[in-house]
Amino acid sequence: EEKVPPGTFPSFMAEGTLLARRGEHGKALACFNNALKLRAGDKHCLVARSECYLRLGDTENALRDAEASLQNDKTFSKGLYQKAETLYTMGDFEFALVFYHRGHRLRPDLQKFALGIEKAQEAIVNCIGSPSSVKLESKEELCFVSRQAESKKTNQKTEIKLTKDQRWAKKQKPVRNPKTERQLLGELYADKTYLEELLKDKDLMESSTKQGGKVAELVLGGISYLESRSEFWQQQKPIYARLRERQLRQQSWAQGRKRKPAELGRYLAKTMEDIDMLLSGGSPGESCQKAERLLRRVQRWSEQEVPNRSELLGRLHSCIGSAQLEMGQVEAALQSHQMDLKYARQNKLPDAMSRALDNVGRVYARTGKFQQAIATWEKKIPMAKSSLEKAWLFHEIGRCYLQLDKAEAAQSYGEKSLQAADEGGDVKWQLHATVLVAEAQVKLKDHWAAILTFEKALEKAKLTANRAAQKAIITALDEVSKSFVE
Repeated sequence: EEKVPPGTFPSFMAEGTLLARRGEHGKALACFNNALKLRAGDKHCLVARSECYLRLGDTENALRDAEASLQNDKTFSKGLYQKAETLYTMGDFEFALVFYHRGHRLRPDLQKFALGIEKAQEAIVNCIGSPSSVKLESKEELCFVSRQAESKKTNQKTEIKLTKDQRWAKKQKPVRNPKTERQLLGELYADKTYLEELLKDKDLMESSTKQGGKVAELVLGGISYLESRSEFWQQQKPIYARLRERQLRQQSWAQGRKRKPAELGRYLAKTMEDIDMLLSGGSPGESCQKAERLLRRVQRWSEQEVPNRSELLGRLHSCIGSAQLEMGQVEAALQSHQMDLKYARQNKLPDAMSRALDNVGRVYARTGKFQQAIATWEKKIPMAKSSLEKAWLFHEIGRCYLQLDKAEAAQSYGEKSLQAADEGGDVKWQLHATVLVAEAQVKLKDHWAAILTFEKALEKAKLTANRAAQKAIITALDEVSKSFVE
């Protein structure tokens, strides 16, 4: 039987949700897996895991979890929305539209279902054209079903007559147009070209990774994923539809037409969703460009057109800063997150202020400005809502003090982090906090206390089955023991 992991269901859910928000969907997936081992079939956890699978490109498992969340409750709105989103991502726009409508009938107050209906209808129109553009001139349209059946039989007969070479040729993928593919993939086109060049290196393709996997399988998997995304984007919005949309948009701007509030709200929600998906999907450059374009547009609009304009401007600066940090543009990232903090303070938005302080502290810590990071994060402490958030925050502040050789302060914050982790019942953060306390005790030359604390940390590492942590702690124990003997 599979072992039940250490920890509680709420702690795994909280950690998984936090990791998913940060874009670490692989780690979040592991947390949700552990949560489902403790409470099998929990519909909220199944939806959360389905979202992770979807972000990682595993649409089959995403759909399976979404359907499982609806097994005992067909009216579960989150499950209906997740199933609709998964079907949409798979390119099944018609079926996605069915579930968007079903959710909208049950929960007309949720705007996301209305937005889903609109984007699914738009994708269908982009694929097959608008109904108004189709003219049926034949008077025999009522015989369509019978003619379709007859055509199917004819195709079956033709299939039998095909030669072996013709059947093989029919299975081959159509030759891709590099120009079209470049338009669809955008910045990802360079990645696909790079992977295709790697395939030519026979020695590399025959090698294996440290984990034992074949390099060739990883490269082919990456190419396959990019091709599937290209096909989805081509279905969702073909090139001709993109050109038509661009022309209509330019005409609209040229004539100075104003968007209706409902239309503007849907546009903003969809664009922000795209920005978040690009950032979490490993495309910070494209995410940053899209966010900057939207930022310039929102700056031109008034408060009457966009009631939450200031809040939206702060969020866009936050998205831009996160993307810049991913790209290594540290100074620019700091300025963007400080702008987010400025808007949050001006408009007295506590959640936005907490987010901005979090990000500003991260940038300071990344650049080695530990004192500034501490000062920033200490302002965030009263805003921390969950035990897990406090455990992380106290741990990061303690780490900064340790870097500044202020061991007493580091130990104090390590103990605070451990207390918060104990309250949340989270073993992983208990491990991190205990290690921090032990390292501070080493700096203070309190070797006997450090030995006892490292032994506690080793027990936590064994509970989490973290072999790398166990090895590192054993090495640290040996060094402290030698110092203690001396």
